[in-house]
Amino acid sequence: MERRTIGAAALDVGAVGLGCMPMSWAYDTSQQRGDRSLRTVHAALDAGVTLLDTADMYGPFTNELLVGRALKERRAEAFVSTKCGLLVGDQHVVANGRPSYVRRACDASLRRLQTDVIDLYQLHRADPEVPVEDTWGAMADLVSAGKVRALGLCAVGARASRRGGSDRYEGTIRQLQRIQQVFPVSAVEAELSVWSPEALRRLLPWCEARGVGFLAAMPLGNGFLTGTLTPGGGFEPDDPRARHPRFTAEMMAANQPVVAGLRRVAARHGEEVTPAQVALAWTLRQGPHVVPIPGTKREAWAVENARAAELRLAAADLTEIAGLPAPRGSWD
Repeated sequence: MERRTIGAAALDVGAVGLGCMPMSWAYDTSQQRGDRSLRTVHAALDAGVTLLDTADMYGPFTNELLVGRALKERRAEAFVSTKCGLLVGDQHVVANGRPSYVRRACDASLRRLQTDVIDLYQLHRADPEVPVEDTWGAMADLVSAGKVRALGLCAVGARASRRGGSDRYEGTIRQLQRIQQVFPVSAVEAELSVWSPEALRRLLPWCEARGVGFLAAMPLGNGFLTGTLTPGGGFEPDDPRARHPRFTAEMMAANQPVVAGLRRVAARHGEEVTPAQVALAWTLRQGPHVVPIPGTKREAWAVENARAAELRLAAADLTEIAGLPAPRGSWD
């Protein structure tokens, strides 16, 4: 698989990563099986994937334990990214950026992951009650202690107003400017896909100008861009898509032209090429430091996603994708 370099720390990873969150958190919880997910991680590693993305809040904690089971056998083959800064309570999530908590959270993640060092430690969300510089300084101390190799920041996910032209990632860029003065940022994780390209406006250029890697979260549009979801098919009650404005039956039907466009491009590249692979290949074309981290809990899809790195989109393909209708949501 093609290799990519993340950030000033020159972290070497495969071109496509694996988002482990769905294996034990949020999506289709009735379908989550520990042994099957473990096989999926191994299948991804066999296919050349190296970056495994998790977080202590996923589960909580069970996702790191799952990844740790795989790492116990294959640590040398994996690049481990995990996160701290969010605590999961009963029906709520709160931020905790206190330096003492960051240190405890890192030690706990190391134990669950069964490793001596975390390759990329990311701040999931800044704590509004703690200066972000203090939190980042505690994370930098973990690098000095040899427990972490590099640091990253997850972009604030709140969608900016659809009126007034405000930048969705303005707050994230302000945070990045502040913490960059404390310790180098090696990677930023943010949503980027064919139907959520907002990061292309300012956030990705900010990263490129500073040699910061970009982990593209949700590159398959929460599953919609795979073409495997049926409008009106419904979701499990605890699945976040059940409340997402783009996943109502009406909006899923209205956005089918986006999937149809990806199918047309895929068909030009062969019968075995899928819309999901086209969507991932598009994400890879957005920059040499971009690494999509599609999430899945199935072996076949993990392998399919990894093979997207081999797909080379032509100029005509990119033009067709750029001309697809803008996705709609229930707010439109």
